[in-house]
Amino acid sequence: MRLPVCIFSAALLFGCCQPVIAQAGAQKPPLTDNEVTTIRKAAESGDADAQSKLCSMSYNNEDVPQDDAQAVVWCRKAADQGNAFAQATLGVMYAFGIGVPRDDAQAAVWYRKAAEQGDAIAQYNLALCYIDGKGVPQDSAKAAVWIRKAADQGNAFAQFNLGFSYASGRGVPQDNTQAVYWYRKAAEQEILKAQYNLALFYSYGAKGVPQDYGQAVYWYRKAADQGDATAEQELGELYYNGQGVPQDYGQAVYWVRKAADQGDAAAQWDLGLAYQSGKGIPQSNSEAYFWLDIAASSEASGILQQEVSKSRDEAASHLTPAEISRVQERARKWSAEYPTKADAR
Repeated sequence: MRLPVCIFSAALLFGCCQPVIAQAGAQKPPLTDNEVTTIRKAAESGDADAQSKLCSMSYNNEDVPQDDAQAVVWCRKAADQGNAFAQATLGVMYAFGIGVPRDDAQAAVWYRKAAEQGDAIAQYNLALCYIDGKGVPQDSAKAAVWIRKAADQGNAFAQFNLGFSYASGRGVPQDNTQAVYWYRKAAEQEILKAQYNLALFYSYGAKGVPQDYGQAVYWYRKAADQGDATAEQELGELYYNGQGVPQDYGQAVYWVRKAADQGDAAAQWDLGLAYQSGKGIPQSNSEAYFWLDIAASSEASGILQQEVSKSRDEAASHLTPAEISRVQERARKWSAEYPTKADAR
């Protein structure tokens, strides 16, 4: 296998996510008809909590038929009375055009009302508005303020985004220690991107964050267990090099194959080289050529594309023209069914 070709600072996964849709809480047993009637009567009498509940029920198709227009009606009634959950939900409806025409400015207005009452989801969604400049002027510093408020309440998406903000210096002074702190909090809540970015910090080291292959293996495995191809490939590299784990070519091949099967070009290169060398897998020039040809056909450019092509040509030198033709046909069929993703790390 080859040394990683990624540049660490450019490898961090981006911090922006889609707005989070407010949830009313844990799923409960279905309501009886009498209970639904009681909620509806309370809502019609002006009870904001009942109106908010009826909004959620209409939106989520819970105990009443799904009806986005009715959800908006009840959401607005509760929101106008200051119900934070309804305000946050109404913001999402405007952001996605659910039951109302899409309106980013109105989404930001309602997010702000709920955010100022301490609603963590609304705080996070308002931060995204500032990051993307949707409904409000783009302002990374204001985004960071609202992200921190949500992160301090334990919102995992906000914690991940705050980690990214510190890693990249988006709206806050760049600080790797703080980045790792917030990534870890999000990673412990199973946010895959946070697990991967945390592993990257430990794998390569950075100012304020000593290199720690043991921690890198731990967090790459967490992300890999969630099916992340880049984490699978990086974990395979660590097994191949014996970094943070005993050197194990078989485990290296196991992980890079999982990534290669998902279309990861770097892992396909690794797998091709493994077949060339016979480390962790029986040596096979035809299989080496197969995986290297697939990797070379990706949209990757620069160093990766050049090096993959060299490796493929080396494998081809051990095959007859007829063998190359057969392998190329296999590779074409495989690529048509499982498109390869360019390596962006």
